[in-house]
Amino acid sequence: MISKLDLYKVFCQVGKDQSFSKAAKALYMTQPAVSQAMKQLESELEIRLFNRTPKGVSFTNEGNLLFEYVQSAINLIETGEEKILEFKNLTVGELKIGVGDTISRHFLLPYLETFHNRYPNIKFKIVNGTTLEICSLLKSGGVDVAICNFPIDDASLEQLPYMDIHDIFVCGREYKRQLSEPLSLDEIAKFPLILLEPKSNSRKYIEDYLRSKGIQIEPEFELGSHDLLLEFAKMNLGIACVTKEFSLDYLKNGSLSEIELSEKIPKRSVGVCFLKSVPLSPASMKFVEVIEGE
Repeated sequence: MISKLDLYKVFCQVGKDQSFSKAAKALYMTQPAVSQAMKQLESELEIRLFNRTPKGVSFTNEGNLLFEYVQSAINLIETGEEKILEFKNLTVGELKIGVGDTISRHFLLPYLETFHNRYPNIKFKIVNGTTLEICSLLKSGGVDVAICNFPIDDASLEQLPYMDIHDIFVCGREYKRQLSEPLSLDEIAKFPLILLEPKSNSRKYIEDYLRSKGIQIEPEFELGSHDLLLEFAKMNLGIACVTKEFSLDYLKNGSLSEIELSEKIPKRSVGVCFLKSVPLSPASMKFVEVIEGE
């Protein structure tokens, strides 16, 4: 006797085609076998699922309701089968990564190149956003893994740090002439400050640290990208708080100078995070291995 799962697969195909004969062709079955399978399903459920006409079939109200659930279930099964195929050889699949623009350029790109060379059939989907936005996508299934600035105050996320980063203040040549060094954080706060927008994790980290020292800040400029921080500081519009490791080109060519502080800001890190409660996909696991191995 045909299994209940097979009955539902036939039911789903008949529903899509609105025809026993078309469903039979799609499933490589005979039309009488399809008709018999649907009679068996109706008998087991003790309800009529189809209206039969000379032109084909249509759902009853009950059949239409059941179809919505069965189609979802079949799709989930097919997705599961695709995941199993990925486990075998990673010949198909997609890796969805959430990351900010700056981290993409200064941290992620070499790992993407290595991963692509090893697994050329895995497609990338890169979603940009702030750490807060990316973590929200991670929880909703919009991305598989996130590359973020740490720390993140969220117990549901596994956080794997891979690169230390340091927050520094920088200025252009005009401000450099005016400054005596080293400066205290209190003194820094009195200058026109150029910071990232409030929703960024880097901005929150700096504000929280300064607040712990009793220092409140009111920035002159709030910008949406790290590159803009560097450019605004280069134009002598104020003093910018930036990530040192992502600002080396400006520091090396002398267009910006690091301001020496009497008290260093504690280092942070950049790394990978993912949901603790959801197993990583095979592609995601291999990607994490690439980062760990470099």
